[in-house]
Amino acid sequence: MTSRAMVLEAPRRPLEPVERDVPEPGPGQVLLEVKACGVCRTDLHLRDGELDAPLPRVLGHQIVGVVAGEERRVGVPWLGWTCGECEYCTSGRENLCVRARFTGRDIDGGFAEHAVADERYCLPIPEGYPDLQAAPLLCGGLIGYRALRMCGDATRLGLYGFGAAAHIICQVAVWQGRRVFAFTREGDDAAQALARELGAEWVGASDVAPPEPLEAALIFAPAGALVPVALRALAPGGTVVCAGIHMSDIPSFPYELLWRERSIRSVANLTRDDGREFLALAPDVPVRTHVTAYVLAEAEAALDDLRAGRLVGAAVVTPV
Repeated sequence: MTSRAMVLEAPRRPLEPVERDVPEPGPGQVLLEVKACGVCRTDLHLRDGELDAPLPRVLGHQIVGVVAGEERRVGVPWLGWTCGECEYCTSGRENLCVRARFTGRDIDGGFAEHAVADERYCLPIPEGYPDLQAAPLLCGGLIGYRALRMCGDATRLGLYGFGAAAHIICQVAVWQGRRVFAFTREGDDAAQALARELGAEWVGASDVAPPEPLEAALIFAPAGALVPVALRALAPGGTVVCAGIHMSDIPSFPYELLWRERSIRSVANLTRDDGREFLALAPDVPVRTHVTAYVLAEAEAALDDLRAGRLVGAAVVTPV
């Protein structure tokens, strides 16, 4: 029996359609029949050679699938395996594991009809979420939620880059009683309209100062130039959280922007506890994802649309 997959053979080359044997699960692993897989900017960074990966590789790390031979539906996130032995794993920080393996980078991912995953890193999908709507929760939601928690109890929250992660976290933040200020590319009317629809009280271009100083800012766009921009928008004591795995270089900026106890933090990956906590929370909000669907053969087109900024919300690939 064979299974279709879209494979990255080399950096900066289009994904290739491949017919391969159905992968065999090893000890502790499960075989999944993939129902949907979200498209993340990290997939694009891998595709474009901005992040290294052992190739060839099947990308995709927001997998919703059914365990073969069972009725059980699970989600597979970016974090796919950790050693359980290093100082980070043994101190509750498995997201920083020195030998971690990541879905769609070190382990074949979900741009395929079948995938294999370590059962310990499969998360329960909340009832009431169709496969397409559930997939973006597994990275945009999970890592965005980890970033949001780094903001503490900040009330005035800025979101820079209103894509897959921000459109989820905006809903959570509003539900928590925070005031959301959304920043998009200049002229991105569709993203700005979505931000307003989801509860942002102010929307503007990324280079425009908000009407009030922010207490925290989350940067989802991979643009290092936004760091000093966000610092300028911060009140004293505020925090800028960089929520992506890859970002262009941060330009130099005067110390004055950081002074008065402002801070800059980064988010690295996620933990399984993050996953369980957020996926239990999502139905309470309730989080609703705005999705554009692509069939498997269109995975490269989905990445191209993400690169060009043509997407509103999240993109999801389905096998059929």
